[in-house]
Amino acid sequence: MISELTIEQIKSRLDIVDVVGDFVKLKKRGTSYLGLCPFHNEKTPSFTVSPAKEIYKCFGCGKSGNAISFLMEHEKYSYAEALKWLAGRYNIEVEETEVSPATRALQQTADSLYIINNFAQHYFSDLLLRSEEGQDIGLSYLKERGFDVSVIEKFQIGYCSSQRDAFAKAALAAQYNAEYLQKTGLVVMRDEQLVDNYRGRIIFPIHNQTGKIMGFGARIIGKNDRAPKYINTPENEIYIKSKILYGSYFARQAIDKADECLLVEGYTDVISLHQAGIENVVASGGTSLTPDQLRLIKKYTHNLTIIYDGDAAGVKAALRGLDLALEEGLEVKLVLLPDSEDPDSYVHKTGREAFRQFIADNKKDIVLFQLEVSLKDAGNDSGKKAAVVNRIAETISKLNKAEDFTKQQDYIRQCAGLLKIDEAGLNNLVNKHIRERVLKQENKMASEDIRSAAEHEVPEAAVGVEDGIALLNKDELIERNMVRALIEFGGYVWDEKRKVADYVFDEFETNDLYELIDDKQMLWLIETYRSWMKEGKEPTPQLFLYHPDMQLSAIAVGLMDTRYELSLNWKDHYDGPLLTREDRYKEEVSSTLIYLKLRKIKRLIEENQRDLEHTKSPEEQLTLMQTHLHFKQLEKALTTEYETVIFKM
Repeated sequence: MISELTIEQIKSRLDIVDVVGDFVKLKKRGTSYLGLCPFHNEKTPSFTVSPAKEIYKCFGCGKSGNAISFLMEHEKYSYAEALKWLAGRYNIEVEETEVSPATRALQQTADSLYIINNFAQHYFSDLLLRSEEGQDIGLSYLKERGFDVSVIEKFQIGYCSSQRDAFAKAALAAQYNAEYLQKTGLVVMRDEQLVDNYRGRIIFPIHNQTGKIMGFGARIIGKNDRAPKYINTPENEIYIKSKILYGSYFARQAIDKADECLLVEGYTDVISLHQAGIENVVASGGTSLTPDQLRLIKKYTHNLTIIYDGDAAGVKAALRGLDLALEEGLEVKLVLLPDSEDPDSYVHKTGREAFRQFIADNKKDIVLFQLEVSLKDAGNDSGKKAAVVNRIAETISKLNKAEDFTKQQDYIRQCAGLLKIDEAGLNNLVNKHIRERVLKQENKMASEDIRSAAEHEVPEAAVGVEDGIALLNKDELIERNMVRALIEFGGYVWDEKRKVADYVFDEFETNDLYELIDDKQMLWLIETYRSWMKEGKEPTPQLFLYHPDMQLSAIAVGLMDTRYELSLNWKDHYDGPLLTREDRYKEEVSSTLIYLKLRKIKRLIEENQRDLEHTKSPEEQLTLMQTHLHFKQLEKALTTEYETVIFKM
């Protein structure tokens, strides 16, 4: 974990205009900055950055956040990755909190491997583009394959000399550790000497989500029956094959914008498509899709289109990992290219627009495609056909989320038709597979649900609001403005003994105002504020703005954007001046609290009137009428005190 001290140092140095300005061209307008939104296509700027509030907001698509959440949204970083990116930008040393010696050793090894890989990338790229051997052999080969220098430089492609130990000598001369060098797979020990492992090969660096190089793929030039076509980095502390999709670092923004990920098999497929202007593409490396790879895709989009060769091997490869993809909730389509073509060759032959059109015209539903292929293989063999029925039922059962019910039923109907079996029977078989899986995972799912609820739900006791009871229509704006005033002015002085936050919570306790907050998100913020006060921590807007729980941070940012400048909408109910901010914070706090009290009285009046309509006893009628007058007097006293008028009845 990154230490609190490091996080505070990062926050203190943060300049949201500086950070966002790296990705968006911003122009100063008044106290804010304006630019074209990077999250959706627009011609008129609606993306605003406020340095005073330390937030950004797009009034076109609605996205908002702080500098950290901007990096998480735009670059698809995790919270820790965003912090480390910022630490690197501001030259802040990242301290880890109380890590074990084993964990620290692991981190040090990982850092060392990244440093060596970075050195190797520069070495190989320089050799490819500037050495005579690299240009004559490596660069000429890549140009023959149709690759421009610009895309070669973009993907940082390199070349390893055919000499026995040229790289090993260079790395040792640069004082890199021999043990770590072997871990990277760049060199191997032979006859008690380090020799290059990728001699005479084209080198493809493989980047993680922050652009660091995790490892390499090395392709042989020409044909050599005795050597493998590709050599990849062996698994180590930073290179874990099941978590890697080649090209994801370069494709992440394009996938997000297109809302579709194209999945191909090889490195050159990705590079050729990028060169053609089709950038929302990643490669699996020819292996079966893993849950980690699918979750990486899901960070950017729910739409996955697999593009593979049209031969038998391509079909088989395309169907690998299908059930896992469905379980992850991805919409999976399949495109098979014409025989003997792969994405690399086909895009060079057809060009960008024709390739895109072919993809659009030839997408197949992968579940139905799997069934068609399986039925063809089964032929008239009843045993094989029974296995196909069971297999397709198991596949459909992976669509087990509530929102997938309609899709699941549609698959059952279509597949039953193709199989020529009873629809109800297939439905029962699907349900059988679901029940078996549920029973198998029940304990695990229950524990995960409990933990998730504990992390994200506002405790019901803290909420104090019973679901389904609404005596008055919600006034979302007043609730949000009240919480906004608490967050922004809570540390201000209220009187000689109390701060604003003390006064607010005294009023909440005295007047039972918790039950009036209908929005559970606002209650979450209130309870977070109060818990910090109990811990002796002084809550500030920055604590909310940069809270590690991005859900809570996003709610706080939503309060602070300019849509919620105080107006309170009282003109519909009251006559009186609209309050300003900062210089009149007491009036704003009082105004929101008195409004809540008036809402409570109005609820009590309406409840009393309902009781009055149903009473039959004269004595009870009199009591309820006296109660009504008492409530009206309270209402009048409150509105008189604050120079307002009562609700329009």
